[in-house]
Amino acid sequence: MPEVRVQVVAPTVISTFAGCGGSSLGYKMAGFKELLAVEWDDNAVETFRLNFPDVPVYHGDIKKLSGKECMGLAGIGPDELDVLDGSPPCQGFSTAGKRRFDDPRNGLFGEFARLLGELRPRVFVMENVTGLVMGHMKQVYLMMMEEFRSKGYRCRGEILNAKYYGVPQSRERVIVIGVRGDLRIEPSHPRPQTRPLSVESVVPEEKGKKYVTFRNKGGGLKNSWTSSSNPLPVIMKGGGVEYYQKSRAHVPLGVLKACSSFGTEFKFAGTDQDVIDRIGNSVPPNLMRAIAEHIRDELLISNTP
Repeated sequence: MPEVRVQVVAPTVISTFAGCGGSSLGYKMAGFKELLAVEWDDNAVETFRLNFPDVPVYHGDIKKLSGKECMGLAGIGPDELDVLDGSPPCQGFSTAGKRRFDDPRNGLFGEFARLLGELRPRVFVMENVTGLVMGHMKQVYLMMMEEFRSKGYRCRGEILNAKYYGVPQSRERVIVIGVRGDLRIEPSHPRPQTRPLSVESVVPEEKGKKYVTFRNKGGGLKNSWTSSSNPLPVIMKGGGVEYYQKSRAHVPLGVLKACSSFGTEFKFAGTDQDVIDRIGNSVPPNLMRAIAEHIRDELLISNTP
């Protein structure tokens, strides 16, 4: 009998607020084909292009990107995209900030929702900080969920901690997953996959060394961590090089990179501060890989070419 070959069609994704490509790396590891990345920050775009030279990039303000142009750049029509991914800037919701309703950065969620309504992907993923579901900001979260439902999506949000998904860093994030209503599939999230990983699990040569005591910008103690036998505390943008390195001991940039699950081949452009900012703004690739694999195996099962 002649050999029968089955062509496997890779699921597709467009990444908005793509940053340097943390989410994109996760989708790539899960076998997705990225059709377009949307990002405005110059250094983030430079870093993204170093690592994903074959992915088209819309380098500009998402407010000026129409759904029609987005589909043209990606080479798709309405309803054809598998996943629309986005991490709208989270500083306006963060517990580390003032958490104001009227923070202009919060409004960028609306641009993500607008593109969602125009592209109508099968699934969407939105990532944000846990402050979005705490206290008075939860009203914003509920309004977001209602907006997603008005676009025709069944949606569900959960707090996931990257330390349970192969990332040696304790980093909690709200992950909202939505499925287009006509697919009649309830959204769900991946279950924890690993025990909390230690720094020494990914950087064995650092075993036994002591690291920095983490302090916030104001100089007050944020949390204390000195052992490589634990996950690293959350790496966040704006801490500054001195936040991680200028102390009695320090956390090398290589450790920060490894503890965010960026592989050794991933390249960063710019200064040390640029590297910290890019890592601090990124979704850890291993966390997004787990989410993408779950979407691929559980939520796109009705996707037939």
